[in-house]
Amino acid sequence: MKLLASILCLFSGVVSGQTIVSIVGEDFHINGKPTYQGRVWKGHRIEGLLLNSRMVQATYDDLNPESAKRWAYPDTGKWDAERNVSEFIAAMPEWKSHGLLAITVNFQGGSPEGYSKSQPWISGAFSEDGSLRPEFAARMKRVLDAADANGMAVILGYFYFGQDQRLKDEAAVIHATDEATNWILAGGWKNVLVEVNNETNIKAYDHDILRPARIHELIERVHNTERDGRHLLVGTSYGGGAIPKENVVRATDFLLLHGNGVKNPARINEMIKQTRAVAGYKPMPILFNEDDHENFDQPTNNFAAAIADHVSWGWFDFRRKGEALEEGYQSPPVNWGISSARKRAFFGYLSEITGAR
Repeated sequence: MKLLASILCLFSGVVSGQTIVSIVGEDFHINGKPTYQGRVWKGHRIEGLLLNSRMVQATYDDLNPESAKRWAYPDTGKWDAERNVSEFIAAMPEWKSHGLLAITVNFQGGSPEGYSKSQPWISGAFSEDGSLRPEFAARMKRVLDAADANGMAVILGYFYFGQDQRLKDEAAVIHATDEATNWILAGGWKNVLVEVNNETNIKAYDHDILRPARIHELIERVHNTERDGRHLLVGTSYGGGAIPKENVVRATDFLLLHGNGVKNPARINEMIKQTRAVAGYKPMPILFNEDDHENFDQPTNNFAAAIADHVSWGWFDFRRKGEALEEGYQSPPVNWGISSARKRAFFGYLSEITGAR
């Protein structure tokens, strides 16, 4: 508790909370008004959606000196976590100008290779006992403050299946959950949606409490933690193509789906239909916050399919093997600008849908 207190003292700073995200039925609101207010695209209501992009390496660092060499910037020959977060924040206004209203980040990052068989790097914000590392907290504070200033929401993940094994036991997972939750509440950010863990149904999770049968315990733990009468909006995500289970549907404030591996856009619509049919479902937002499919130049694609059913959608962009450094938002060293044809296609399509430009 002493360490948590010192972290809160050092990094909570001035409470601004100028961007307030709330949920009204199936819609997201920012500062009391529905997002993209009044916007309709090709007959589909965009108002109330939270269109987003997966940017989980915003606060990335690798504490393993051997694997850290992989992420060196070509101009310096070194990896630099502070440079990474500074360039991330500098790019945020440009994303917002194209209509992006939310970013997904994660205290334990994500695979810097996009998809990985093994993950020797140590990229998590939690020490072995679940304590929040001050240097990671400081970088995350900068990200949340910048998003707050830019009128954007942050989908903030706690755990990632490639790094949860760094926590020694279930008690450490619970401790990490409490530290992160209290840190957010103490910081006063009202633009944060919590994603307890990324893809709860992935078998690689080491701790039972992070798996589907028990993940609702952590969702409820976050939801029931209050400060000054306020609690956080919270949910968890499932892997590509998977449908949430009843225990999560009953406990969550919003539902997170993933479209990875879903090649046919019609399956996106089927996933949404099946999710709304799960026992315990009540009107709430459904949000895809990870999908590695594009085809934005085609009349049917996963993005268009989701919004046709009034469901938010988010893009997952990683650098494929052999691609230039301009590619990929999940592959450090990251060029956080709209620096490639693939990125320009996404942001151009986003602008068209939202009417941002």
